[in-house]
Amino acid sequence: MNLSSKPTEARIDVWVPDGGGPGSWAPLIRARGAGFGGDAVDIAAAGRTESAQHVLLGEQADRSRAGSRRYLRNRCRSWNVAWRMTTKSTDGASVPLLDAARTAAKQAAVEAAATERDRRITGVSAAAARAAGAFALGVRRSDGGIEADLSTRVRFLAELGRGCPSTAWVAATNLEAKRVLQIGTSDEAYADAFRDVDSVVCSSARPGTAVREPGGLRISGRWSYASGCELAEWAILSVQLPGEGDRPPQPAAVFARTRDLTIDRDWHMAGLCGTGSHTLVGDDVWIPDSHRLDLPRIAAALSNIAIAVGLFAPLWGAARGALDIVVDVLAKRTSPNPAHPTLADSPGARRNLAVAAHKIDTAERRMLGIAAAVDATQPGEVLAAEERARLRMDLIAAVRECRSALEDLLDLHGSTGLDSSNPLQRYWRDFAVGSRHVQFTSHVVEEDYGVLLLGINEAPSAML
Repeated sequence: MNLSSKPTEARIDVWVPDGGGPGSWAPLIRARGAGFGGDAVDIAAAGRTESAQHVLLGEQADRSRAGSRRYLRNRCRSWNVAWRMTTKSTDGASVPLLDAARTAAKQAAVEAAATERDRRITGVSAAAARAAGAFALGVRRSDGGIEADLSTRVRFLAELGRGCPSTAWVAATNLEAKRVLQIGTSDEAYADAFRDVDSVVCSSARPGTAVREPGGLRISGRWSYASGCELAEWAILSVQLPGEGDRPPQPAAVFARTRDLTIDRDWHMAGLCGTGSHTLVGDDVWIPDSHRLDLPRIAAALSNIAIAVGLFAPLWGAARGALDIVVDVLAKRTSPNPAHPTLADSPGARRNLAVAAHKIDTAERRMLGIAAAVDATQPGEVLAAEERARLRMDLIAAVRECRSALEDLLDLHGSTGLDSSNPLQRYWRDFAVGSRHVQFTSHVVEEDYGVLLLGINEAPSAML
């Protein structure tokens, strides 16, 4: 699998502004080694000299990579300096970050049944995801986040999804919500929202109502599909501003503290139950003007295909998690053909496994290819409509390949794969629900591509 990157030397860099203008940095701390706690290296920081071993591991002697990252970030804040972490392999994949995702996935997998039962991510899974950096993936480095590129974000979410698709889905929706806040908020609101880079932000596109008052808005409504809302400190909410005179009602978006809202726990779905995508309810909630979002700026800066492939990554993880289960079972399961002691001894079963695995591999290549194409664009560059349509078609093909592979794997495993205690059926259900998200509406994507191919004078859909 491409996600299983070979070991490589890890590096941590901590940087401070060097006076050369915005985006100009000079190194403060540099440490190298197989992990974050390698040989001691002298570092100068705010007039003091310490060792990398001490800074990275700290008095708490936390030798986990995620814990070290968190300790380092907090230590840098105590020195009142900005920081940036770089942990890249030669192929651009953030190896320690992916290792952290795999560790979190294992913990989330143990909690997955409870996550589904409770219709929210358990505290253990949330803590594991947070420690791995799942909720800081897209936050700018200058604010203490990871600021991973799309390819790395997709790899991370895919790995996390192999353990628990619901946990990875909340991480994915949080990532996009935070990117919206970074693009569309005032400086005052931004500082308020990103005081803790590991906090969770949920969102809902279902519109509520708003009434203008001096200095802000009063909003009311029911905002459904708010994934992770019980973990979230903030919520991005859509509202409709009333018309004035000849001006029709206008769409708007705000962000509010979830403590000012209530939650109607109405998320009862066949899959992705643990996302806790319940409904937020507000009645006359005060929103200052500083907490309104700049929709035109957001629309101009966000890539819809990037959002879509980011949501697909947890679903690919579900398909890969299902493959993990079936591979483990084949050597133990008795074959219905008496000529073969186990399914692993059956040439037909091995062939069916290979076909399912190849579909998942192909979907992975499509997913990473889409992410790489987006990463290759320059700031301010917009891919041509035809290219965006082709990438969308690739994504729909990846969805279909994973869906077909899951059916193949269930056939191979047999009816016990659908037992309520078997994780295989949960992966299957999670994929079935997640792949019906509006971002994966195949007939709209195909219609857009057909219109562009034929040069028909018809505007493509908003999905493009």
